[in-house]
Amino acid sequence: MLTEELMREVRRLEIRARRRVDDLFGGQYHSAFKGQGIEFAEVREYQPGDEVRTIDWNVTARTGHPYVKRFTEERQLTVILSVDCSQSTAFGSVKRSKHQLACEVGAVLTLAAGRNNDRVGLQVYGSEHLSDVESFHLRPSKGKKHARRIIRELIDASPGQSQFNLSDALRELGRTHRRRAIMFVMSDFLSGLNNAGEPDWAKPLRMLAQKHEIVAIQLTDPLEFELPKAGLIRMHDPMTGKRFTVDTASRRVRDRYHQQAMREQAVITQTLSKARVDRIELGTDRNYVDDLVRYFHQREMHRR
Repeated sequence: MLTEELMREVRRLEIRARRRVDDLFGGQYHSAFKGQGIEFAEVREYQPGDEVRTIDWNVTARTGHPYVKRFTEERQLTVILSVDCSQSTAFGSVKRSKHQLACEVGAVLTLAAGRNNDRVGLQVYGSEHLSDVESFHLRPSKGKKHARRIIRELIDASPGQSQFNLSDALRELGRTHRRRAIMFVMSDFLSGLNNAGEPDWAKPLRMLAQKHEIVAIQLTDPLEFELPKAGLIRMHDPMTGKRFTVDTASRRVRDRYHQQAMREQAVITQTLSKARVDRIELGTDRNYVDDLVRYFHQREMHRR
């Protein structure tokens, strides 16, 4: 049931996201992502330098002069947002939680895709409103009403404890989306390792990336990499549910914490790289727009 408070938050987030799209990178989104194919546009007379393979032999035979086919890129894309709402995304030590960051980024990407007439779909999992064996889906569609629905579902999906994890979500995406799509996978990518020393989501990610174009948006918080010097503090591991006390006054403890965090980060980065998946790291402590713009710009440069 929709509450007035929820609708007000949807409107606030929509306004913030629309400003970012309008002011910063609406055009760069268009340039960064290719269409799903090409479509015939017209024929024109052959000019020196034209690709011989594009000659339209039927028209050439009819007119007695060489003509070539021209094509335009089919612009419309299918964009899927896969959003991790597991308990670890509730964490945030600076400006916002990782979940709040995902909501803002999801809203911006939805509006940017809508501006380019792309269809957008949504997958949310790990939310407290869902059971341990399910996720929430919105089928890809277009329009302002659909965009508002996506933003509303993102805001309403409170992080919770669920056995349905990133690995399950990636497998489900592979089953439910047959046509090629651009998939923005938003998660902190924190998980246990399998027997091969890889994250348990590594194999389903590789399989999904064979058919779809995946962009991994890793949500991070500075406290996950560096402990403050604050004496004894109680910590909670959202992955295992364990609680323990850590002496952050100890330089040795802080160094070990940092080294372990960097090892885990290296595994995530290497796994995404092996799967040939683009990675954007967005932190709760900084302006995510700058990081998105940088990624879109780099991607556009690679296309040229």
